[in-house]
Amino acid sequence: MRFEKRSPAIAAAAAQLREGGQHPFGILDRYVPLDNAQIPLYRAVREAVPIVDAALSKLVRLVGGVTVICRDVAAQDGLDAFLMEVDTGRGQRGLQSFLDGYLDAMLTCGRAVGELVLDREGREISALLCGDPALLEIREGDSPLDFQLCARDTSGQVQPLPYPELLLFTPFQPQADCPYGVSLLRSMPFLTEILLKIYQAVGRNWERVGNLRFAVINRPEQGLDGAGAQERCAALAREWSAAMQAGRDGSVRDFVAVGDVDIKVIGADNQILDSQVPVRQILEQLVARTGIPPFLLGLSWSSTERMSAQQADMMTSEITAIRRSLEPVVRRICRLWLALHGFGTAVQIEWADINLQDEVEEARAALYREQARALTAQNHGEQ
Repeated sequence: MRFEKRSPAIAAAAAQLREGGQHPFGILDRYVPLDNAQIPLYRAVREAVPIVDAALSKLVRLVGGVTVICRDVAAQDGLDAFLMEVDTGRGQRGLQSFLDGYLDAMLTCGRAVGELVLDREGREISALLCGDPALLEIREGDSPLDFQLCARDTSGQVQPLPYPELLLFTPFQPQADCPYGVSLLRSMPFLTEILLKIYQAVGRNWERVGNLRFAVINRPEQGLDGAGAQERCAALAREWSAAMQAGRDGSVRDFVAVGDVDIKVIGADNQILDSQVPVRQILEQLVARTGIPPFLLGLSWSSTERMSAQQADMMTSEITAIRRSLEPVVRRICRLWLALHGFGTAVQIEWADINLQDEVEEARAALYREQARALTAQNHGEQ
């Protein structure tokens, strides 16, 4: 019998070098367009760029202010109390707090999911809870009208959620290629990556240049041997360190040296690139996607900037469109509460007026209206 000696298996060498010097939001460097699992990416964009986070928060606050009116007068008081006191989790109460979290998820993730939680007897809505859209999976049927909301169980299998009639689901601006909604931040990751690289470079440059470092150059005289030159360099180093330490302690100490000594600031000849123009160009693109005027976010790009009538109209139309997306959710919640209590399910949803104009402009408009009424009444009196 012949035995052959096998060569030992060679294990793959582990990589010893690691890429360093990145900004803390590394997921933005690995951005792949048109990926379906981008919710962590969009959340990183909000965390990395405060302007984007502030813009979405302002949109959520501007959309708020909903009132529900029942045709059944006897149900109005009970419905108002329910909408004011319903538990929405994490110590919050009221329909408005639920809509704030629901809309925040819809704008950030492109879709929002919520749940109507009933009591043990199934006769009362105990809570309104927002879910994490990242945990939700959708299974399509034979038609666009046939779909199921699913989630993974403990074994990792995708299973339909057992009570779909108690779930709320709203996509944001669904399209043909994205029927389940697209995030408001969909076009921002590429520009956000560039913006973070600029900020990272500015920070590193200030670490190098802002904290001054000095180069002390000693040119020894002719005839000085190596030992003498080394001793003189050590004396210069001690004296220079003592002078710098005295400056940190708040006192002034002169540095005296013998011979040809030259002192320069390291990096003083290099200028930090001006980042104002590229940063503003990127922020203009990011702010334009949100539809909010820049000065409302603290960006003073013009000394005379104020909200014009055209900007107010565009902003009003954006908020109205977002409100239309939330109306089916409010209607379903109110109709279920009315049905559980034996009332008619007809409701009317009214939103608070969107106020984006200055108080001076509103007062001037009110004055013009009163003057017009007075002139109209005077003309009728003369006739």
